[in-house]
Amino acid sequence: MGSVLALVIVVLVVVTLLKMVRIVPQGYEWTVETFGKYTRSLTPGLHLLIPVYQSVGRKMNLMEQVLDVPSQDVITKDNAVVRVDGVVFYQVLDAAKAAYEVAQLEQATLALIMTNIRTVLGSLDLDESLSQRDAINAKLLRVVDEATHPWGVKVNRIEIKDIAPPRDLVDAMARQMKAEREKRANILEAEGFRQAAILKAEGEKQSVILAAEGEKEAAFRAAEARERTAEAEAKATTMVSEAIVGGNVNALNYFVANNYIEALKAMAASPNQKMLLLPVEATGVLGSLAGIAELAKESLGQQQATAKPVLPPR
Repeated sequence: MGSVLALVIVVLVVVTLLKMVRIVPQGYEWTVETFGKYTRSLTPGLHLLIPVYQSVGRKMNLMEQVLDVPSQDVITKDNAVVRVDGVVFYQVLDAAKAAYEVAQLEQATLALIMTNIRTVLGSLDLDESLSQRDAINAKLLRVVDEATHPWGVKVNRIEIKDIAPPRDLVDAMARQMKAEREKRANILEAEGFRQAAILKAEGEKQSVILAAEGEKEAAFRAAEARERTAEAEAKATTMVSEAIVGGNVNALNYFVANNYIEALKAMAASPNQKMLLLPVEATGVLGSLAGIAELAKESLGQQQATAKPVLPPR
C-alpha cells in the first residue's frame, strides 16, 4: 500500500513539474491564461508557470506564413466572368490580438481577401483586369492590411496568380488581337507606299529641276557661242571691208569664196534636197571670183579718184 502511494506521489510531482516548466520554441509566442483569462505572453525560451493557477492558452506562430487563395468566379465591370486565384503572405505581430480578437484567423483572412478580390475586379473592365495586375495587387494589399491590423496581423504581399476568362472569350480576344495586328500591318504597309511615292515624286521633281537647269545652262552657253560667232563674223567682215578700202583684193576673194563653199555645204546637207545641179566647175568659180575682183577694183578706183585732193595752181 505504501509503495502505491509513493508511486502516485512521484507521478503527481512529475506532472506538476511538466505543468510548471514551459519551453517556447523560436518563432512562436504562447499566451498565458489565469483561470481562463489572458494575462501575458511567453517569448521563446524557458518559463515557469504555477500549475492549476496558470495555463498555456494559444500557441501563435510569429513567422511569415503563406495562404493559398482558392479560385473563384468573378464578374467584371463589363459582365465578363473570369476565374481568379491568388496567394497571400502574412505575419502575426501581436500574439494576444491574433488569439483573442478573431476566431479562426486563417479562415477569416481568406474570407476577407476573397471578398475584396471580387470587389476590386468588379470595378474594372476585362481588359483592365488582365493588364493591371500590379495595380490590383497593390489595391488588395492596402485594403486587406488595413482590415487585418486590429487582429495583430501584418499582410506583406498579395499576388493574383491567374485570371482565366472563359474559352469562348479567349478565342474572341485572340481574333480581336489578330485583327488589330493585321490593321497595324496594313497601316504600316500603306505608310511605306506613301513614303515611297513621296520619295519618288521628290526624285522626279529634282530630276526635272536639274534637267531644266541643264537646259538653261546649255541655252546660255549656245547663246554665248552664237554671240561670239557673230562677233567673229562681224570682225571678219570689218577686216575684209578695211582690206577692200585699202586695195587688198585677195581678202575679198577669200571672203567670197569661203561663203560660196559654205552655201554649197548647207545646200548639200539639207534633208529636203535629193539632187543638186549646180555649175560647180572650178573655172566657173574662178571666173566668178575674177569678176567680183574686177568690180571691187573699179569701186576702189572710183573711191580713190573721189578722195584725191586737188592741188592749187602754181
